[in-house]
Amino acid sequence: MTAAENVCYTLINVPMDSEPPSEISLKNDLEKGDVKSKTEALKKVIIMILNGEKLPGLLMTIIRFVLPLQDHTIKKLLLVFWEIVPKTTPDGRLLHEMILVCDAYRKDLQHPNEFIRGSTLRFLCKLKEAELLEPLMPAIRACLEHRHSYVRRNAVLAIYTIYRNFEHLIPDAPELIHDFLVNEKDASCKRNAFMMLIHADQDRALDYLSTCIDQVQTFGDILQLVIVELIYKVCHANPSERARFIRCIYNLLQSSSPAVKYEAAGTLVTLSSAPTAIKAAAQCYIDLIIKESDNNVKLIVLDRLVELKEHPAHERVLQDLVMDILRVLSTPDLEVRRKTLQLALELVSSRNVEELVIVLKKEVIKTNNVSEHEDTDKYRQLLVRTLHSCSVRFPDMAANVIPVLMEFLSDSNEAAAADVLEFVREAIQRFDNLRMLIVEKMLEVFHAIKSVKIYRGALWILGEYCSTKGDIQSVMTEVRRSLGEIPIVESEIKKEAGELKPEEEIAVGPVQKLVTEMGTYATQSALSSSRPTKKEEDRPPLRGFLLDGDFFVAASLATTLTKIALRYVALVQEKKKQNSFVAEAMLLMATILHLGKSSLPKKPITDDDVDRISLCLKVLSECSPLMNDIFNKECRQSLSHMLSAKLEEEKLSQKKESEKRNVTVQPDDPISFMQLTAKNEMSCKEDQFQLSLLAAMGNTQRKEAADPLASKLSKVTQLTGFSDPVYAEAYVHVNQYDIVLDVLVVNQTSDTLQNCTLELATLGDLKLVEKPSPLTLAPHDFANIKANVKVASTENGIIFGNIVYDVSGAASDRNCVVLSDIHIDIMDYIQPAACTDAEFRQMWAEFEWENKVTVNTNMIDLNDYLQHILKSTNMKCLTPEKALSGYCGFMAANLYARSIFGEDALANVSIEKPIHQGPDAAVTGHIRIRAKSQGMALSLGDKINLSQKKTNI
Repeated sequence: MTAAENVCYTLINVPMDSEPPSEISLKNDLEKGDVKSKTEALKKVIIMILNGEKLPGLLMTIIRFVLPLQDHTIKKLLLVFWEIVPKTTPDGRLLHEMILVCDAYRKDLQHPNEFIRGSTLRFLCKLKEAELLEPLMPAIRACLEHRHSYVRRNAVLAIYTIYRNFEHLIPDAPELIHDFLVNEKDASCKRNAFMMLIHADQDRALDYLSTCIDQVQTFGDILQLVIVELIYKVCHANPSERARFIRCIYNLLQSSSPAVKYEAAGTLVTLSSAPTAIKAAAQCYIDLIIKESDNNVKLIVLDRLVELKEHPAHERVLQDLVMDILRVLSTPDLEVRRKTLQLALELVSSRNVEELVIVLKKEVIKTNNVSEHEDTDKYRQLLVRTLHSCSVRFPDMAANVIPVLMEFLSDSNEAAAADVLEFVREAIQRFDNLRMLIVEKMLEVFHAIKSVKIYRGALWILGEYCSTKGDIQSVMTEVRRSLGEIPIVESEIKKEAGELKPEEEIAVGPVQKLVTEMGTYATQSALSSSRPTKKEEDRPPLRGFLLDGDFFVAASLATTLTKIALRYVALVQEKKKQNSFVAEAMLLMATILHLGKSSLPKKPITDDDVDRISLCLKVLSECSPLMNDIFNKECRQSLSHMLSAKLEEEKLSQKKESEKRNVTVQPDDPISFMQLTAKNEMSCKEDQFQLSLLAAMGNTQRKEAADPLASKLSKVTQLTGFSDPVYAEAYVHVNQYDIVLDVLVVNQTSDTLQNCTLELATLGDLKLVEKPSPLTLAPHDFANIKANVKVASTENGIIFGNIVYDVSGAASDRNCVVLSDIHIDIMDYIQPAACTDAEFRQMWAEFEWENKVTVNTNMIDLNDYLQHILKSTNMKCLTPEKALSGYCGFMAANLYARSIFGEDALANVSIEKPIHQGPDAAVTGHIRIRAKSQGMALSLGDKINLSQKKTNI
């Protein structure tokens, strides 16, 4: 809060279309009107005073004609009126009329109605005049003994604020409240009294707590929360008190209130790092996640568990609770499940991996029986990936996991099946002892595979890893079974011919006339057009794919057949059997080629696929040792290189993570003794309650740059010129979903400016929350105006407006100063994120908005340019470092980021160094940005363009 800002308690919405009434008409209504018109007039008076009008002539009228009324609405309005009306003369003395007001409030404090008493006590908390409060003290003290809790709890608050502001008026307040607390039964009154003791006399609060520390569990939740706060503050200020109160915090972990349990667990972690304390707090967090129905609560508490895990000393304790953490998977929300699985995977160790795998296997099986929900498929994918990671890190587990997952190769959801296939491919290459099991399982599920992409992958695995004569024969049998009767073309034609109905049963439709290229008419017979075809479901899978025109799978099949045929020739010595097997493989390829060239498939075979199948036929007809090597050895070596590079990358990222988390202490680091540390130096012991209060108010102190003042000054925008009558500048504070504009307005004239109003409007997905109130500026005076703007999505926003004012005593119209535009930077909403290559490609295909930015920079190094783009756009590079290392004159990289609103942004950087222009040539190329919304794609493009221009300067 700035020094220029007055303390404000009451905010009242002002209807903008209403015309301000005259003082005479208001006076008339207040004197002679009925209760309803007096109420309306009083409301108008309050609004006018809030807008800067003084209205001194109405004060006595209100005291004479409105104050004696007993109407509750008027009494409530009067409380607001006395709060905002000037109570002193210009020289600072209390107005004489206030004595009458004071007497009226003394009567209200003794009123038989508890609402009037309570609301009057609340009003007294806002008074800052000691002369007004002094005569009321006996009546306020008497309210502590009132029969109604509403009056008693407000009396405690009134005594607290008066004691804090004017201690001489009630010096015995702590003692008085302590005695009140001992005898009080109502929870809300006890809570207020205890709060006052914490802030006014902490020792008395501790004395009271020590007398009832065993009954803390029986107190209401609001009082328990205050007790947790007191213990936290006392133990932080005086660590020797921990032993005295830590048992109380343990007891509060069993509270029936979720809020108390959460706060108690957080406090326990900050007070003690003993394994038992960490375990109790973590257990409490897990119970909260499971019992709370709100997903936001679950995610917040999960974050606290993740924070606990980040601490190296606590990780070991949490590892023992992995099975408890997995209970959270019963939540249907996908985000909660994703976070839980990630946490469990980070905590898994050789001690608990077996139990983790058993639970995950059960979850996978459960997803198979669930009626299809939109998130079921995604959850299954998550489970498969988690099991994959477990098996890579703990190879012993792979044998348990693979048979369960192989069932999902026949899944209708292609993404989950693709994940399983990727896992199986890695497992069969890495674990020699599992090859027999995987091949056997693959042959079992092969016929049930529904997706052509999965079918291709399964074919490749079978062709690559079938090593025994029996397995090779089984693969050939499965292929024949999946292809159906051959030759395909003849059998299909026969089927169609055999299924023709007798001619009289054929429904003759209208004859269709077609125009030929020559412009003449050709007639098509209705008989040929209505020929019924065999239902597609009855076809074997591979035959179905081929008839649909998907011949890429045929090219893959040709490679598989070539591999197994070459391997069969090496295994079997009999020439007759060798020739028979090779001939069968060649027959299958030839019949597929024939089918591709016929008119039966929906799409004809492509030239690439024809070349591939023809090449395979040639290889089988010649059987050269060189080709044998290429087909049976080098393919596998390529996979091996890819997997080892991937594993190396994972290890490197894990190493970086562990290095980040390791607490390194240098030998020459100074030792800090807690007893000798000044209170303001206890940075590691930040007051959690103060931080959460600041976060709720939107005043979170971000970790600014090295010099916080410099970083704050960089966000100041000048809105008007130095020679304008009103000078204005704004500090733009971005706080997640809203923006606070703190505008400094300076009156540079020698006139008093009245009704000086900041009028703002927004462009983009921004919304002005409230209209700033008008103010009066004395000559050469200044003031701060705050305006709140809500943000709904990630796109560049512009705030523009003007300042309008009246000059005191001038008869002219309102004056206006137009302000410069304030541009909101979207980088405050974009965070780097990661996704798999498959997800990136899928999003790239789905997103409809693309923005192509031409590279225009003076940088001469490709890698430097990429790093500059990453830094200026907050995006993460998905292309591994290995792929970007080295120098070849060009570079292609995929970037990805996600906004705090959950919007995805993709970018592809394609840049090159034009060698023919010499070594000092600048980088050229394009950056293509894709996003779901047009605003985000354009905003990111603008940001890149802007950052490029900055480098040119």
